[in-house]
Amino acid sequence: MIDPHVVVLEDDAQLRSLLTRALGEEGFEVTTATTAAELVQALAADVEADALVVDVGLPDADGRDVVQALRASGVGAPVIFLTARDALPDRLAGFAAGGDDYLTKPFAIAELVARLRALVRRGGTDLAVEASGLRLDPGTHAASCGGVSVDLTPTEFRIVARLAGAPGEAVRRRELVQAGWPHGAIVHDNTLDVYIARLRRKLAQLQDAPEIATVHGVGYSLR
Repeated sequence: MIDPHVVVLEDDAQLRSLLTRALGEEGFEVTTATTAAELVQALAADVEADALVVDVGLPDADGRDVVQALRASGVGAPVIFLTARDALPDRLAGFAAGGDDYLTKPFAIAELVARLRALVRRGGTDLAVEASGLRLDPGTHAASCGGVSVDLTPTEFRIVARLAGAPGEAVRRRELVQAGWPHGAIVHDNTLDVYIARLRRKLAQLQDAPEIATVHGVGYSLR
């Protein structure tokens, strides 16, 4: 049986060395990268990866942005994010970017190994997220509730994921724009409102799904 090949993107030399040694001892073939640019170059050079381990906080990019770009270019290998941030909005942002799993530092190597083996065994099936009564699937950009599912665009998915990360709370318009258009696109004043209207129509098709309420002078809330 061929050892599964894992590409590790981690800028911390000590942790990178530990992961290389530990995963090697567990039967994985390991390739490492220290920056987002190195990872992109490695994959562009036809390095075949069965899974990726990606640190979110990188010196040259946000690991989530890197994975989102890789997904757009057709890279389908499952991804585990490593991060020091464990808040629900951070985890949802990782899933929305195309991640499959999430580990918060510090973590046990045994847990990372178990999660990697599970992802490789499933062939990279995405893990859905439960939030605010909605099941959000980052793989298909779908939202479901009560056994009924609706398809969302990537932008709609990011917006509702941001709302679901703070259920019942008012999320400012600026924060929703940053979530929906994370790369600094020019967004007109009414563009967010148009997307919210679309989301409301789609969520209305789901029985018992939360509603998006307007918080006047502030933004929107998922209730």
